[in-house]
Amino acid sequence: MNRTVTQDAFLKELQDSLPAAALIEQQVRAALAEDLGGGDRTATLLPADRKSRVELITRQNAVVCGRAWFDEVFRQLDPGVRSEWRAADGERVEQDRILCTLSGTTRALLSGERTAVNYLQTLSGTASRARLYADAVAGLPVRLLDTRKTLPGLRVQQKYAVRCGGCHNHRMGLFDAILIKENHILAAGSITAALKAAFAVADGLQVEIEVESLDELEEALAVGATHLLLDNFELDRLRRAVALVGGKARLEASGGVTLDSVRDIAETGVDDISVGDLTKDVVSIDLSMRFVDA
Repeated sequence: MNRTVTQDAFLKELQDSLPAAALIEQQVRAALAEDLGGGDRTATLLPADRKSRVELITRQNAVVCGRAWFDEVFRQLDPGVRSEWRAADGERVEQDRILCTLSGTTRALLSGERTAVNYLQTLSGTASRARLYADAVAGLPVRLLDTRKTLPGLRVQQKYAVRCGGCHNHRMGLFDAILIKENHILAAGSITAALKAAFAVADGLQVEIEVESLDELEEALAVGATHLLLDNFELDRLRRAVALVGGKARLEASGGVTLDSVRDIAETGVDDISVGDLTKDVVSIDLSMRFVDA
């Protein structure tokens, strides 16, 4: 089943302080700056008024993601460039399908090609990976969550892609939730001390704490924990944790999750599974832009 996502609504949800269009403009401007520098020296070989039409083609099956960033690249280079999309973000497409046609000045199409395709192939790769995981747990009442293991500078974009692929977002960063991990506990002195300190400053933010044993789980519950991250629990311990908690707190399994193991983990009854693999080891989708009329 295809799952389309409204990009504006997603970005408003995660970045409410900055309108979606402004955020995308800012991100693309930075991406173009690192590629163009003082200008595209090769493109100047062509007449400034020459026009072309190109086709964007996927060379493999994929879930599409990143249209807004792709289009913004050409908008910044030449507002006269026009795109006609034949696939939506979140849509499954088969190899050799034409995803989009573009028409405009040849220089702009050439100068923007690499940056635009980089965005689309990376985000489509993320969305496609997420869809594989979502399909692996289909029919089970579990949420698959991304992590902060994103490519530098692509946090918002990859988390959007995760949603396009049918999975869910964990916290955006260190600012929108409190997640107490092993080093925080060591620095605070104990699970109890860390949780009490977190509750004192949470100010409405979700507080989650990592535990590495059933004893630590029980200690966290006794202090009032409502969200528990079960770090590298094997399947039997996950089942025991689910039975012990009995719905009194939300349980998230984490650590070493793969496509081969994710369904077994989901079947233990945990509420969430965090998967670094969704964004960390992305394989870009093979796309090509082909000039068909110059």
